[in-house]
Amino acid sequence: MTLLPTTIVGSYPQPEWLIDRAKLAGRFPPRVRARELWRISADYLQEAQDDATLLAIKAQEDAGIDIITDGEMRRESYSNRFATALDGVDIHNPGSALDRSGHPNPVPRVIGPIRRRHAVEVEDVKFLRRHTTRKIKISVPGPFTMAQQAQIEHYGGSRELAAMDYAAAVNEEIRDLFNAGADVVQIDEPYMQARPEEARAWGQRALNRALEGVEGTTAVHICFGYAAIIHTRPSGYSFLPELQNCNCNQISIETAQSNLDCSVLKELAGKTIMLGVIDLSDMQVESPAVVAARIRRALPYIAADKIIVCTDCGMKYLPREVAAGKMRAMVEGARIVRQELE
Repeated sequence: MTLLPTTIVGSYPQPEWLIDRAKLAGRFPPRVRARELWRISADYLQEAQDDATLLAIKAQEDAGIDIITDGEMRRESYSNRFATALDGVDIHNPGSALDRSGHPNPVPRVIGPIRRRHAVEVEDVKFLRRHTTRKIKISVPGPFTMAQQAQIEHYGGSRELAAMDYAAAVNEEIRDLFNAGADVVQIDEPYMQARPEEARAWGQRALNRALEGVEGTTAVHICFGYAAIIHTRPSGYSFLPELQNCNCNQISIETAQSNLDCSVLKELAGKTIMLGVIDLSDMQVESPAVVAARIRRALPYIAADKIIVCTDCGMKYLPREVAAGKMRAMVEGARIVRQELE
């Protein structure tokens, strides 16, 4: 593996001809299905999503990204596609739950035992595998986050009990994703940062249940939220060192927009860090020198061979030309530091 390989967290901007980006940006990421966002009729939607995925793959390859995602072109949000495909969930009569900014949002109602009825993203991985020779990564929403993004009416209203069944469903999905050809499977758990008390009490146990017995390279993404929606950033994570006890191989964090104190990385010894060095709140494309400086900030606290250079979070809300420019800058910034170290 190349020193300081590059990747993106997961999402890439969907084309305007595929999804109504103004409507997408005008609401919090949907927790229930939001078919009204798609510009393409149901008869042609899969073909259009396939075409958009090919564009996302090519954009990453053209930029020089080492570990490719499908750009999440088939998703209205990072979590709702998987979360609404499960048994025990009523998606037609939504409930309500507070989002991480404290506002109520329509969410699935959990009215029975949560079970995975079928694979959700396996065909996505197979499509990605057919269309690139590079390493590939796919992401799934985490059990803690899905339990926060639902109205729990079953399980006596217990998010903890619901999360354990969400975790079992995620575990089944992860196994199938590796069997389908994924090199890396990432679990997205942004709500662990937003709800640290619950994360400490039972969230990590649910996360480890999702990873139980899994063979393959696994990652956990934890962040402060989409920059387009959550504008302010603390200078440090409320929940991060605890992930030292997570059974994942990689941890994805953001450092660019928050100007994170990278000394916290000392507390994650043994983990590979997906180091977020691209500020998604800034529509100006970073220079490679700025990216290189952000990478160097981490080097006193973690060995270079334990770093994967990454974006802070998903690129979903960026203009495509900005996203492409930021990826190129990230790849070039990684190359600068790599040459310094070799």
